[in-house]
Amino acid sequence: MTELGPIGATHSALDTGTDVAAELEELGYATLWLAGGQGNNLPRITEVVRATSRIQVASGILSVDRVPSAAVASAYAELPAGRFVVGLGGAHGPRPLAALNDYLDEVEDVVPQSARILSALGPRMLELARDRASGAYPYLVTTDYVASAREILGADRQLAVLLSVVAETDVTRVREVVRGGSLGFLAGMPGYAANFRRMGFTDADIADRSDRLVDGLTVWGDLDGVVARLREYRAAGADQVVVPLDGVPREWWPELVKALA
Repeated sequence: MTELGPIGATHSALDTGTDVAAELEELGYATLWLAGGQGNNLPRITEVVRATSRIQVASGILSVDRVPSAAVASAYAELPAGRFVVGLGGAHGPRPLAALNDYLDEVEDVVPQSARILSALGPRMLELARDRASGAYPYLVTTDYVASAREILGADRQLAVLLSVVAETDVTRVREVVRGGSLGFLAGMPGYAANFRRMGFTDADIADRSDRLVDGLTVWGDLDGVVARLREYRAAGADQVVVPLDGVPREWWPELVKALA
């Protein structure tokens, strides 16, 4: 895997077609992250890789509980070298670290460490990402978290941070949008709740989706305000910030690349 560029993207259209993928490649985005959801999106990843010429296409994230390791290895082997970034996570059983380790054992003869990245939040999972992958791909984190994750990963591992971005200058509206979005259900998931506590948020913050929690985990504002916050994440230690482009105006797409280059 080549080094991650400064900005990557997600977009719901990547799940259904390839026109947006080609457009984002032309604009200069470094990586396209295709959400794994609850299923196997390897066929979509293959389509997007073949519809583009150079951009990295990452699974963000394939669940090791749902997608057979043999299918991942087969897809990786069939695609051009350096194009498919194998993002793995989703081990929800009683021994998630052991499950991920076993899965990595099963793919490592085909998928090199340099092409693997792990969904990681807690320190033990970050250590696994450091030791057995090219780095980590966390979501809903603060800049302080990024700095601490960088310390665990070390300087020679990748850190791509998926952010919650709202193109809105009215903070009341921002908070409504975020509470009704992914934070609304992820705050109830044990792994995310535990990580919010590690970042200094209280049980009350988590239960109430408090202003403090929402504000700490969200990038919002006009274009200049959003760019400034993205740069803060980069300065804290993120190799790449990943922007969900469904939530920002289309005219921002090229401007974000120019600003982060």
